[in-house]
This record gives sequence, C-alpha cells and structure tokens, in this order.
Amino acid sequence: MNSAFGAPSPHNAAVTSNLAEEQRKQLCGLLGNVELTLLYKASVHGYQASAFHQRCDRQGPTLLVAYNHSGYIFGGYTSVDYAQSGQYITDQDTFLFSFQGKIPVSIKLNSGYNARIDDTGVPNFGQQLYFCYNNQPLVYNSGNSAFSISTGTMYGNDTQLSECEVYKVEQSSEVSTEEKPWRNILWTAERKDKLMEMIRNHKPVVTSVSRVRIVMIGPVGAGKSSFFNSINSIFMGRITSKAMSGSAGTSVTTQFRTYPIKDGREGKLLPFVLCDTMGLEEQSGAGLDIEDISSILQGHVPDRYKFNPTAPFQPHEQKASKPASLKEKIHCVVYVIDATKISLMSDKLQEKLASIRKKVNSLGIAQIVLMTKVDEACPLVEKDLQSLYVSSYIKSKVQEVSSRLGVPVSCVLPVKNYSQELELELNCDVLLLTALQQMLNFADDYLDDVGPVED
Repeated sequence: MNSAFGAPSPHNAAVTSNLAEEQRKQLCGLLGNVELTLLYKASVHGYQASAFHQRCDRQGPTLLVAYNHSGYIFGGYTSVDYAQSGQYITDQDTFLFSFQGKIPVSIKLNSGYNARIDDTGVPNFGQQLYFCYNNQPLVYNSGNSAFSISTGTMYGNDTQLSECEVYKVEQSSEVSTEEKPWRNILWTAERKDKLMEMIRNHKPVVTSVSRVRIVMIGPVGAGKSSFFNSINSIFMGRITSKAMSGSAGTSVTTQFRTYPIKDGREGKLLPFVLCDTMGLEEQSGAGLDIEDISSILQGHVPDRYKFNPTAPFQPHEQKASKPASLKEKIHCVVYVIDATKISLMSDKLQEKLASIRKKVNSLGIAQIVLMTKVDEACPLVEKDLQSLYVSSYIKSKVQEVSSRLGVPVSCVLPVKNYSQELELELNCDVLLLTALQQMLNFADDYLDDVGPVED
C-alpha cells in the first residue's frame, strides 16, 4: 500500500514526506486501497504557483497536505487533474480534511458549488481555501461557502505554513490486508428479508413485556429521529417522515415521543417501540436534562411530555404515583453519535454522556452506540456503502467512539440513515435492520436478567 509513498522522482531525488506512517494510513483510509507518491514539496520546490503546476499538472487525483507552525495538518483532495484550463471544475469527490488528534476529519463540498477554478494560480478548494497564497507560505480563506469549515478547528487560525506537499493518488496494485472485512455482514436481499422476518417474529423473553422499549439519546442533529424514520420507511416499503428531523442548531425534538411501528400500512404493530428524546447540548440549562433521562429510563415520562431544559420532569406530574411496571420501563439505551463529529466532541458533552452512562449502568439497562452519517465521514463509504467494513478509517472512528464513551467496540454499530433519498436502498436497509436486531438481542439480555425478579 505504500511502496510508492514518498518515492523520489527523477527531479526530486532527495525529497521526503513530512507525513508520519500512521498519518499516511489514516489518509489512505479516507481514500481506499491507494498509494501516495510525493510530487511536490513547497520548501524544496518553492511556494510559487509555477513550481506547483510544473510538478502537479496532469497527474490525476491528488492530495494536498499542509502543515502550519501551530502543529495543524490539513488539506484537501481532488479527483480531477490540474491542467490550467481556466475552467470551473465539478468534482463531487473533492473534500477538505484536518487532523483532530490522530484522526483526519473530512469536510464535503456543499451542494451547488464548484470544486475549484482550474487556473494558473496556486491550489484552491472551492475558491475558498487557497494554499501558498500570493506565492508565500500562507493559507487564505476567502470567506466563500463552498465548504462549511471553522478556520479555528481546521488550522487553529494560524495562516503561516511550515510546509505544503502534494501527493499523486493511485489505486494500489497490491492486495490490501485491509480488504478483509473487520466485521462480517451479508449485503443481500435474502439477508434483508431474513432480518425483517426475525424482527417481526421477535418475542421478548419476559411474557409481561409485549414490546421492547428502546430509547434514543444523543447530541442535537446526530440522527435520532432520522433513525426512527428510516426503520419506519423499511417496514412501510417507502420513504417516510413521521418524526420531525433536521439539522437545526437546537433540538428539533422538544417532546418525549414513543413510536410504535407497523408492519406495513395495514399490518400489525411490531414488537418494539422507539422512544425519541430532545437532543443533548453542551451548556447546562439547554437540551435534554440528565434528570429527565433518569425518569424516562424508569418509565415515568408519558408520551408527548414537553421537555423543559430548565426544569426537569417531576414524578408528581404523573397521573399515577405507583412505580412503573417492567413493560413501561426502557429496556435498551441507544446513544446516537454523528461519525463526522466524534473527534470534535467537547469535554462538556463527553461529561454529560459519561453521567448518563453511569446512571444507565446503575440500572443495568442494555446499551448500544449507533454511529450515524458514515457516508459523510468517509468518501470511500459514500461511493459504496458495502466498503464500510473494509474501511480502516471507519474502523478507527468506531474505536474512537468506543474509547470516548467507554463501551466495547462490539457495541458500536455504524449506520446510514435515510436523509435525502427518495427510494429505499438495499445496503442501507441491511445496516439499519442489523442494528435494530442487535438492539432487540441486547434488550432480551437485560429482560432475562431482571425479568424473573420483577415479573
């Protein structure tokens, strides 16, 4: 995978890469089974646009990697040749990236924007981020909106470059060891049908519980409501939008909602209920209150209860004061985490999640992490969802969320919710149903443990 990495060409005999081996692996994980060949190194060849074009024009897909004095490593990828054509370039595969710790976070091009203008000037992405600006060791953000970036997060607002490198990106001729899936899954219509049948026929291990209650907890915009809509869509056989979902800065969901799902429009209710909650937010007095979560877990909060971030639910608000029965309690907690934001998770949000985990642990309730937006996190997976479990980048994100939340890797399930599709897609369905089946299995483990005592 790296036989050509940093390899000298006839005109750059002693030029070596600044990338550490692990950083190279992480970047290759974003692109698939590729080799990186160093074409251009600004500190050696010069920061002038002419020097860049002399070595990088007509080289096919390239990866630009910049380094600044604050220690940030960031850059961008384009799949289209540099050719000084003067044309606006359309390239849906282009992306920016920035290392956050050991992991590169990728940022996709916003829809409706060109990837760059292919002129005689310095390399640019979206006519927004210019490298070697004015033929100097500088990065410049024009303020264009082609990419939704924070310059503070991307490069610490340090515009002074210590180095800028460009690599030729080629498919590796070697068989990658990472081509072997790190998790096995069957991407077939037969597997989808079998999963649907298993879910339809699921019977909770405790007879007093007719439907498993699964609660979704996570930051604003992570995809809690979208997961319900996606599961509902699969069983309805068409894209549905029953729960409000979106990407507003504050939670779209303001009520506690319990969503039973029917097996088709005229079908029976399925043996589970998905419970949707208000999104978690960093600051205190905003988003879902941790005390509310405790009440939800113990079955005290009624459907359509309106959350008040400044005043948690009080037990006396219940119509009945008796303790909730096992069938009213939560049997599985699902933490919904956006794969594109794991490395950007704030300490405050991580502390909130740790407090929730502590409470859930004390009640012995089953827990799973749903890692959403895997297609947005990894360009390789965006091209082909079946590459999910051969992507070393997604594997590293699963390991990172496992470490941050303190859950086993086996409890982290990557999925892609339906968001902009108009038709169902087999690969999406298989991932979503696999996650749901695992939730039912984990809930059974919990019920098996507590059922005989309470039933």
